[in-house]
Amino acid sequence: MMAKDNGTASAGKKKPINEMTLIFPALSRNESFARVVAASFISQLDPSIEELADVRTAVSEAVTNAIIHGYEDKAGNIKMICLLYDDSVEITVIDEGKGIENIELARQPLYTSKPDMERSGMGFTVMETFMDEVKVESEVGKGTKVTMLKYFKSLKDKERRAKNDK
Repeated sequence: MMAKDNGTASAGKKKPINEMTLIFPALSRNESFARVVAASFISQLDPSIEELADVRTAVSEAVTNAIIHGYEDKAGNIKMICLLYDDSVEITVIDEGKGIENIELARQPLYTSKPDMERSGMGFTVMETFMDEVKVESEVGKGTKVTMLKYFKSLKDKERRAKNDK
């Protein structure tokens, strides 16, 4: 049975202006690679430095969760899909690891399934803090899919300033 949360991550029915898919081994050294690739891809919209930092942080947490909890340091691949819209980005991080038994519990601040590893249990909380929407789908024994949506408010501010300058 597939467990789903009630998150609503989705940019709606809009068509992306660009998209990218990246598949990489679930190795801890690839976490920073995924973070940089996502930020580089998004930078074509020219969001603020703070917004880029938010996305980098959320991607880092999602990928780290896949490596540490999904695959438990076993071999496997992580797929990251980035859909770029005029004013937002939707990033999906997918693993085919062990899955999450109880998503609601896993999303609670300070909950960790790895207390022996001194994990902080803040991964989902961090994602939810830095992104506008986070949706989690998981099936035990099949893997987890985390979809995150970020609206770039700085782009709307730039539009407003440009209109006012006319």
